[in-house]
Amino acid sequence: MTAPPTGVTATRTPLAGWRDWRTWPGNIAALWRRSLRFRTIMVTLGLTAFTVIVACVWMALAIQNDLFVSRQTQVLRDAQRATAAAQLTLDSATAQSDSTQLQNVMSLVRGTLASQSASEINAAFRIGPPSSNAPQDFTSDLRFEEVLTEGLRDSVRANPDRQVWQSIALPTDDGTVVPGIVVGQQLSVPGVGPYELYLAYDLANAPQTLGFVQSTLWIVGIGLVLLISGIAWFVLRSVTTPIGEAADTSAKLAAGELGVRLPVRGEDELATLGRSFNAMADSIESQIKELADLSLVQQRFVSDVSHELRTPLTTIRLAADMINDRRDEFDPATARAAELLNNQVQRFETLLTDLLEISRYDAGSVQLELEPTSLAHLAEDVIASMEQLAQQHQTDVRLVAPGGYSPVEMDPRRVRRVVRNLLGNAIEHGEGRPIVITVDSDQQSVALGVRDYGLGMRAEDVDRVFDRFWRADPSRTRTIGGTGLGLSIALGDARLHGGQLAVWSELGRGTNFVLTLPRAPGRPVGPSPIPLDPGDDSIAAVDDLGLTQPIKVGSTDDGALRDAATRGGAP
Repeated sequence: MTAPPTGVTATRTPLAGWRDWRTWPGNIAALWRRSLRFRTIMVTLGLTAFTVIVACVWMALAIQNDLFVSRQTQVLRDAQRATAAAQLTLDSATAQSDSTQLQNVMSLVRGTLASQSASEINAAFRIGPPSSNAPQDFTSDLRFEEVLTEGLRDSVRANPDRQVWQSIALPTDDGTVVPGIVVGQQLSVPGVGPYELYLAYDLANAPQTLGFVQSTLWIVGIGLVLLISGIAWFVLRSVTTPIGEAADTSAKLAAGELGVRLPVRGEDELATLGRSFNAMADSIESQIKELADLSLVQQRFVSDVSHELRTPLTTIRLAADMINDRRDEFDPATARAAELLNNQVQRFETLLTDLLEISRYDAGSVQLELEPTSLAHLAEDVIASMEQLAQQHQTDVRLVAPGGYSPVEMDPRRVRRVVRNLLGNAIEHGEGRPIVITVDSDQQSVALGVRDYGLGMRAEDVDRVFDRFWRADPSRTRTIGGTGLGLSIALGDARLHGGQLAVWSELGRGTNFVLTLPRAPGRPVGPSPIPLDPGDDSIAAVDDLGLTQPIKVGSTDDGALRDAATRGGAP
């Protein structure tokens, strides 16, 4: 079983279906984020529609105003001409004192108004006190007098030489009203006095003309919006299609398909971009192949050297053990040299073992040997095996295990190696203070945390803690023979299980490593049941809570130890 790939893919998530209308807002939002073509067309459509609406509204208002003003000017001229003709008719008549003759003259005036004016509604009313010989008032429509306002009539009476007009609603025969203009002016009847003359003009054709113009404007505006949108879509398609191809090709290249290339057409800027991209892809492919070949050579070198050193190292190890076993027969200096030789040979053997393991990881040939294992019981075994080392450093190792007892598919040898490495580092750097090992679980994963209260590390050291052959403080002397590869191998073992190994550390507060493994191979690990940041805890706070006690492994059976860990007390 090989480790799962950890690279990040650059593929785009497909949209949900469009059949369910409830998915439309999410799909449209996703299209807005992902599609340059959709976003540009929508922006173009929106701005074009806004511009067309503003232009159409402005043109409609301008046409409406111009239409009314032109009609008003035409009406005033017509009324002025008709009134002048009527006054001329009155002035041409010989002054009469007989009422019948005056009435005949007024009839001539009505005929003149009808022939000289486009108005079909007119009326005349005497101004001043009643007179016996004055012609009678007349109106072509009895309803016309009702629509004349007092303000208009007062203005006509007060201005004998001025033309006055007003917009009114003219009644029709079917009971409806139509827009119109009434024009008022005085007529002077010789020998009788002034009369109010009103001419009404129907503007019913103006709204029809205006409606036709406005509908034409809106139809043209909508057609213009659709035409511009079609042109924008066509132009954008010719630009965004190569961009989409470049995006898909770069995503495939980022996913590891080094042989993909962009099709190059023509000699424009997009073609130049395609050639530059292909040249970059060629360079990247060449460099990656060179690095892969170099890495393969390095892996083979490390593996071959490690294997070749096995045979002489075994011989040296046997000789060193033989000499070390008889060091009591030597003088003190020779005995010390024999002891140092044996220790360094053991360290050399450990280094070779770690190098072989690293070379297997680099070559991708590591396989897991899975079997159901209780992480809590595994932690108890590791603590028991390292009890002597903890006593040498005068360190209490404490266990808190509220969970993690159910068997989980894992490689116990590799997980045990991870826990031994973390516990050994905690003992080494714990400054003799208690070390708390926490085991817990949830429905998705199991976790183990190793918390020490030593000096801790700086933030820049935390970022490099899993690097190979890196040590936070090279000047410190290790007492358990570390190789500098333990945490790197531990991280590889965690990832090989599909889990994770994380670290938290602060100067003066210590360090906390958390190993999280999935309950089943291939499942996502999810959030760790053990928090990485322990918060504002302290040794005194932990002791006051009574959650941890020194472990005494070997004096009790597994069941008693598990019960004690669950209760938080000593067995």
